[in-house]
Amino acid sequence: MKAIHWVWAAVLAAGVSLPAAAQGPEKVLRYAFPIAETGFDPAQVHDLYSRVITANIFETLYDYDYLARPAKVKPVLAEALPQVSADFRTWTIRLKRGVYFADDPAFGGKKREVTAQDVVYSFKRIYDPKTRSPHISALEEEKIIGLDELREKAEKTGKFDYVNDIEGMKALDRYTVQFKLAVTRPRFVQTIADPGILGVVAREVIDKYGDEIMAHPVGTGPFKLAEWKRSSRITLVKNPNFRDEFFDDQPRAGDKSAEAVAARLKGKKLPMLDKVVVSIINEPQPRWLSFLNAEQDFMERLPATFVNQAIPNNKLAPNLQKKGIQMERVQLSDITMWYFNMEDPVVGGYTPEKVALRRALGLAYNTEMEVRLPRRGQAIIAQDILGPNTTSWDPNFRSEMGKYDRARAIALLDMFGYTDKNGDGWRDMPDGKPLVLEMNTQGTADQRELDEILKKHMDAVGVKMEFKIGIWPEQLKAARAGKLQMWQLGFSAAEPDSGVGLQIGASAQAGQQNLARFSNKQYDEIFAKQGVMPDGPERDAQIRDAVRIIVAYMPYKIRVSRIGTDLWQPWVMGYKRHPFSNSFWRYIDIDTTKLPAH
Repeated sequence: MKAIHWVWAAVLAAGVSLPAAAQGPEKVLRYAFPIAETGFDPAQVHDLYSRVITANIFETLYDYDYLARPAKVKPVLAEALPQVSADFRTWTIRLKRGVYFADDPAFGGKKREVTAQDVVYSFKRIYDPKTRSPHISALEEEKIIGLDELREKAEKTGKFDYVNDIEGMKALDRYTVQFKLAVTRPRFVQTIADPGILGVVAREVIDKYGDEIMAHPVGTGPFKLAEWKRSSRITLVKNPNFRDEFFDDQPRAGDKSAEAVAARLKGKKLPMLDKVVVSIINEPQPRWLSFLNAEQDFMERLPATFVNQAIPNNKLAPNLQKKGIQMERVQLSDITMWYFNMEDPVVGGYTPEKVALRRALGLAYNTEMEVRLPRRGQAIIAQDILGPNTTSWDPNFRSEMGKYDRARAIALLDMFGYTDKNGDGWRDMPDGKPLVLEMNTQGTADQRELDEILKKHMDAVGVKMEFKIGIWPEQLKAARAGKLQMWQLGFSAAEPDSGVGLQIGASAQAGQQNLARFSNKQYDEIFAKQGVMPDGPERDAQIRDAVRIIVAYMPYKIRVSRIGTDLWQPWVMGYKRHPFSNSFWRYIDIDTTKLPAH
């Protein structure tokens, strides 16, 4: 996102090239991911960090206003908000004209404009069995007429029909796309407002790169991939084909930091950066030190290990203030958890003794200690599967998810036959076989702190827990295949609707959002029912009923919702964390006059 003085902008617009020195120093944003990416095809990515990259390379019909709170959908590739039928089943969307993909050899040297047919193709790709998209089940909830039938036919014939129109999704003309849904979906526009997974692609690019498409992203967004060293460094540069876009997002009245960002960015041409360099630094200490040494410009989510050093009493430390470092501390829209594989012979199942085991393990864990010690106060105890900042989340709701009761945990284990039968000091299964839990983990320094707390609490009730260290992308792959007994991870909300969070318990989402592979008929009925209801108290009550089913069966032990503290160097301008959107790079500027001398 490069900010060019208006004089230079006028000269460049006239087609006059300038020497590099005349254009000023290159504006580069450098920061680090704590977890490696998996690739950059929106239809295939299944992790948060890859979605950050794709959200800044690709665009879709809608995204979120950068500064508006509560979150507000705004048009991106669309010309305006959709024309919607009274029953929320027909959504007609006009596209902007003159929006082009980044240049690529797939286009044969020609400029390639985005059309309504590209939107149709991009959605169809998610349904193509060959794409193996992890987003298929989420879109299936929207009931786009005809797409399920296309997928079923492709599964039988081995060929997906990209040519013929279907009733539920068609290009009415070059710049108009229409969706028709089989059911009422009042929040459909939020579903399609995620460029990270619904970014519009061109068929020529997909055809050219085939199985290598994860390494060849070509979108309409403000940046394009320049270099990728897997699990090490990702370099993106400004997309020269990006259209003229000027900042016009609106802050909430009274939000001082947002108002300051709006005042600074008002009317500026986006993006302002020339380049973004993302490093993969798994361990928190080198990630923190690289920021302190000004090797990184931005630290997204300060590691808890350094909270007391960087933000004592949640205030920026004096030494960092002296350097001009800036901070923002906000409640994240996430939950952390461990899940139990409901198909696992040890921890899975629905019989009373299996439910009792999972509930006992949850009660045996002191989440308050996790918040106080390894997280150093940078989290709140979570009570359910709904993320903060979402529509139905209730900060006053309390449940067994957030309760610590060692005595009750021991009583449950004893009552249902999980006792030490051979005198080795560890509890056994009711049938006398050893009770051994296998928790998958990453083994980084910050994760080890969390694991030590967990093991301490399991030891205290006589349950043997072993930890299996692995690499996150590989663990995710194994989790989706149902091969892990237990795993620790987090979920971040991508839209304001709390109902989306219920996907982690929906049987249709097994192996995708529902890593626990939980299945419950009543839950599925509630999940389907709330999806068609308008927002309001009645829908909130349905969502709360679904939450109680999860609490009762405990396929997940929900732990905390994190508080994120982002830090940035004095030369970084325009940053404001959004509760849902990841496409923030276009709003960042670098004040090159403040850069340290090298």
